Amino acid sequence: MTSKLTALAAALGIAALGATAAISSAAAATLDQVKQRGVLQCGSNTGLAGFGVPNDKGQWTGFDVDMCRAIAAAIFDDPTKVKFVPLTAKDRFTALQSGEVDVLIRNTTWTMSRDTSLGLNFTSVNYYDGQGFMVRKALGVKSALELNGASICVQQGTTTELNLADFFRSHNIKYEVVAFASSSETVKAYDSGRCDAFTTDASALYAERLRLVNPDESMVLPEIISKEPFAAAVRHGDDQWYDLVHWTLFAMVNAEDLGVSQANVTEQLQSQSPEVKRLLGAEGNYGESIGLTKDWVVRIVKHVGNYGDVFERNLGEKTPLKIKRGLNALWTKGGLMYAPPIR
Repeated sequence: MTSKLTALAAALGIAALGATAAISSAAAATLDQVKQRGVLQCGSNTGLAGFGVPNDKGQWTGFDVDMCRAIAAAIFDDPTKVKFVPLTAKDRFTALQSGEVDVLIRNTTWTMSRDTSLGLNFTSVNYYDGQGFMVRKALGVKSALELNGASICVQQGTTTELNLADFFRSHNIKYEVVAFASSSETVKAYDSGRCDAFTTDASALYAERLRLVNPDESMVLPEIISKEPFAAAVRHGDDQWYDLVHWTLFAMVNAEDLGVSQANVTEQLQSQSPEVKRLLGAEGNYGESIGLTKDWVVRIVKHVGNYGDVFERNLGEKTPLKIKRGLNALWTKGGLMYAPPIR
């Protein structure tokens, strides 16, 4: 098993586990450790606009950042009790396996190999994405199918490399890979003209385009060539912690579904709706079942917001990224965001 794990890890561009002890260490109650430490350690991006980026004072903002803050709010009633640990794509899984972070929330795609062979569990999808391409408008390309013979900038240690190979092979198109270890190196290479196109998750393309010297000179092509469901990841061996992270997102989706937002959560405490009462802890002991207080959802929504609040604040059409909800809209509005009920 160890040799298989090592081979898989090498194929994914990550460090292999030295022994299964690193995985089984998660059997200790993570929630107790977090409470004793007084801070949540959250694996985050090294810097991706809209998802996770620190300012010059070290203050973090973004969609993934808010997902981390929501967990801290549920536990501590204080969304600031988070230590953000910037991780590259190559290092992110090792950091979680080793216990350097309690949870990984870093625009990470949930795949079968990652889920079944790295000692990790992915919770529910918090963002539905897909891989795309960005090119300079001057190239005159309107479709990825026109990139025959093109050089493509791509980041190492991600699912992007395999998707790229699959797409061009299936369409019998020749291309040249120009790979880099980090997202910043990849963007700089594209911006300096070292490659004809840049490929990564579509959400990241819109974010990284803002970092170019002349953003308006580049465009995102229409093709989406893969499924990239982003989800938080935790270690095997601690079901309570898995449930807590899992249900933090579900609580945020249910809150939006029931019309409970950061703007009205206080008045919603007076709601006579049975569903809202259960959500906000006026009925039942649902928070206590995952090691939290009855008002765990109130804490999340008050400090961070519901799912829609977080999406619109960081990624929505009033932000520089101007990303539409699309697949990430609620199930009642044509999207895929659907959460099991709290009951």
